[in-house]
Formats: sequence, C-alpha cells, structure tokens
Amino acid sequence: MNFELDADQQAYRDAARQFAQRELAPNAAEWDANSVFPVEVLRQAGDLGFCGLYTPEAAGGLGLSRLDATLIIEELAQGCTSTTAFLTIHNMVNWILASYATEAVREAWLPSMLTGEKLGSYCLTEPNAGSDAASLRTRARRDGDAYVIDGNKMFISGAGDTQLLVVMARTGAPNSGAGGISAFAVPADTPGIDYGKKETKMGWNSQPTRAISFDGVRVPADHRLGDEGEGFRIAMRALDGGRINIATCSVGTAQAALTTAHRYLNEREQFGRTLASFQALQFKLADMATQLVAARQMVRLAASKLDRGDPDATLYCAMAKRFATDQGFAICNEALQLHGGYGYLRDYPLERHVRDCRVHQILEGTNEIMRLVIARRLLDKDDLETLI
Repeated sequence: MNFELDADQQAYRDAARQFAQRELAPNAAEWDANSVFPVEVLRQAGDLGFCGLYTPEAAGGLGLSRLDATLIIEELAQGCTSTTAFLTIHNMVNWILASYATEAVREAWLPSMLTGEKLGSYCLTEPNAGSDAASLRTRARRDGDAYVIDGNKMFISGAGDTQLLVVMARTGAPNSGAGGISAFAVPADTPGIDYGKKETKMGWNSQPTRAISFDGVRVPADHRLGDEGEGFRIAMRALDGGRINIATCSVGTAQAALTTAHRYLNEREQFGRTLASFQALQFKLADMATQLVAARQMVRLAASKLDRGDPDATLYCAMAKRFATDQGFAICNEALQLHGGYGYLRDYPLERHVRDCRVHQILEGTNEIMRLVIARRLLDKDDLETLI
C-alpha cells in the first residue's frame, strides 16, 4: 500500500491548488457575504476539466478515479467550500448523464455541462422525504411518448440558476418503495416547473438553494435515465460518490482552518510570548492535525474501495462521510476558538469555515443515517476482521 502521490496526482493537486488560490480564495468572502453564485468562475473550472472529474473520457470528461478526484476537490475546498461543494454536485449530475442517459440526451447536454457553460442540479429530497428517500412522492406518469411529472422537491442546490435537473420520481405504485422510482433528465425551463424563493442559509451562500414544484411537467420518454424502476439504485450509486465528495470538502476546509490557526499561533503574542509557545495550545494543534490526517486517509481509503468496486464500498463511504464531516467541523470550530474574538469576526475566514462545514453533517445522508448504514452492514457480517 503506497500512500505517496505519483507524478500525475501531484500535477492534478497542483493545478487545483493554483486555481483555488487564484480564483476562489480571494473571492470567497465576498461571494459568501453577498450570496454571489460565481457562474463565470465555474466555467473557468470547466475549462480545466473540473466539471467532469470522473466522467469517463469517452464521454468527454477527465476520466479520473474517485481517489484522484479527491485530491482536486480537497484543494478547491481550501479556496471556497461552498463553491466547491456545488461543483461536486455538478460533477455527480454529469456522471449520472454519462452513465445512464440515452445517446441523444448525452450528445445534447454533456458537452456544454462539462465545460460549465450549462450547470446541473440533483433533485432527490422532498418536503416529506429526506432521510427516508425511498418514500418520495413526486410522480412521473407515462403518457404516450412522454412522462408527466408532478410533485415537489426541496433543498435543491443551484435550483433556479441551473439548466438541467436530474429528478427522481415515482413511476410505480404509491407503495412501491425504492423499486418504484425512476430518474429523469429534465431541462430546467420546461413549462410547469416553478422555483421557490432563494433560501436564506447559515452557510453555503455562494450557491442558491430553492424548492422546486412540478405541475404537469412533460418530459420526453427518452429523457429517462436508465430503466424504469432503476432510479433509486442510480441515486444510491451517486450518493456513495457524493459522500466521498462532501467528506473531501470537509477535509479541505479543515486544512485551510488548520493552516490559518498555525500561522496565527506563531504571530499572536500574549503575556510576552507567542501563542505557539503555550503547551496547552500546542496540544490543541497536535490533535487537530492528527484528526485531519485520519479523516483524509479514511476518505482516500473509501475512494479507493469505490474505484475497485469493493463489495464494502458503501460501508466505507458512509464511515468516511461520518468521520470526516464530524472531524472537519470540529477542526474548524477549534481553529476559531484559537483565534479568540478575532475568530468570530468576518475579517477572518474561520467563522465562514464553521458555517460552511456545518451542513456537511446533514446532507448526502445525515451522520445519524450514516451510523445506521454502518451498523447494518456490520451486523450482516460474520467476520469483522474482513474489514481491515
């Protein structure tokens, strides 16, 4: 097992770091304060291939492994957590299109989606279907050569400012559960789609979040993604990668917070000494660094499991998501504490890191749900030694 990055991986990391330092970090505070959705910067990310990180090369993407993608996402998150998080959602949409869309839909949408000229949203959550995604009520009824969609989605990132929606809707009977759900690629300006107000949020302010209602939305049948009834499986496959992505965003943000705290401890003086000379604060810094490295390695392990198609990949993705998002938030919060009152000011990035990281413990499956996923997988096993 080699933990060192090869030359290609170092090149990916360095390109992402340069982009983050040049385009994301200098603007992140303004985007947060003024709720700016930086579409032009997202297009610049597309020029570098960052909108199709693990979309196959045959479909126009970079075709990277999930492990290699984490190297890029971590660097981007150090520049702006919120914008990077949206970029990971857009990547997930593009992967779904490349994997499940008809040839006609791929040809019509993927080229402009991969450049960032057009953007996508992922529509799974509903007012009464959050953690229990299999209970969703949005309905897609077959009508000749089309499906007619009715229902509501909420907490949709980018909604109202994106051009394509990947929508999970029920095509089976109301009580058909996970097996009665199908997925659709829906142009965002289709008649019958209505967008709610832009939500006022604690964090993630550089990306809009809205509810979406579908009232008699007619979608060509060839816009179905995969087979009828395959939607929930598509959603869960996407969420394994999504959990790695959001965990990586937490790792990147925690790295930025730790770097800021490290610099501050060496610069700030109290009682005639730098803060770095106080053993109690040295211990805090040591714990933060240890937690960060542990989270990073767990995320990369989960990504490698997903790349190899390991039968326990879902388990590892859930563990990585739970651990990295909890530790990422804790590291950001501790970094704020080390700054004292300054950490609470918007002149410093720490309070933004804390606000942006907090939602990572909720989305892509709450961390409570991650514990259920982990526990059920463990209880299904006869020999836990196979996990190592």
